[in-house]
Amino acid sequence: MCLFQPFNGQQIHTLVLSFLNLSATCFPLYFQHQSNNDSLMASYLSTLVRIGHESNHAMRLQSPSGLAGASIDPGIIIRRRRRPIFGVKAAANWDAWKPDQGSKAPSLSDVFWPSAGAFAAMAMLGKMDQVLARKGVSMTIAPLGAVCAVLFATPSTPGARKYNMFMAQMGCAAIGVLAFSFFGPGWLARSTALSASLAFMIYFRAIHPPAASLPLLFIDVAKFHQLKFWYVLFPGAAGCLLLCLIQEVVCYMKDNVKF
Repeated sequence: MCLFQPFNGQQIHTLVLSFLNLSATCFPLYFQHQSNNDSLMASYLSTLVRIGHESNHAMRLQSPSGLAGASIDPGIIIRRRRRPIFGVKAAANWDAWKPDQGSKAPSLSDVFWPSAGAFAAMAMLGKMDQVLARKGVSMTIAPLGAVCAVLFATPSTPGARKYNMFMAQMGCAAIGVLAFSFFGPGWLARSTALSASLAFMIYFRAIHPPAASLPLLFIDVAKFHQLKFWYVLFPGAAGCLLLCLIQEVVCYMKDNVKF
């Protein structure tokens, strides 16, 4: 049987406070009797206050439940900073996977006119392909489909600005030609061209996401190699000119013909 029982947190804290109270009562009388040095008295009292702060802070960190019955100076208590709850942050992150609840449902005309514009754009590009088929090139390329989505569905976004579109289309196309010339077909040319295209768009403040696919298209599709630097203007930039004209019609119809 163990004769010595360890103190719990509440008992230790009570003993510390009792010692501090006794020291604050007795020792000042001793110093006052021995000397009239005010600076020594002030230093001693400040040390007692510091010890009291450290004792209360240590006891709150080690045994919060043990201080329930002890009398503690409210000025000494140090509150813990509340940490964010993981579940709340995780729930907020999942909101990005849900549809936007703040915007109202689009009307039928807001759905119809952009869709009709995309149909008209691809139909015109297809007719041009029939004329250009004997030369081995085509106007109907995948990046222009992405441009249709940006221009017709989200005309007010930065990616739909004319400066962004033409600067990014021509710059990224030129980067694709240079990457193919230096590295040939393969993963190194694709990686270099894509990273350089992103850097180009960011530096010139011409963010246009569909343009990032133009270098990859030139590197992987052999029929465009014969164009060399003409690829800067055709088919990307030339196709965007046609899409800009169709966008004006789509925006006019959306604003004036609603149903």
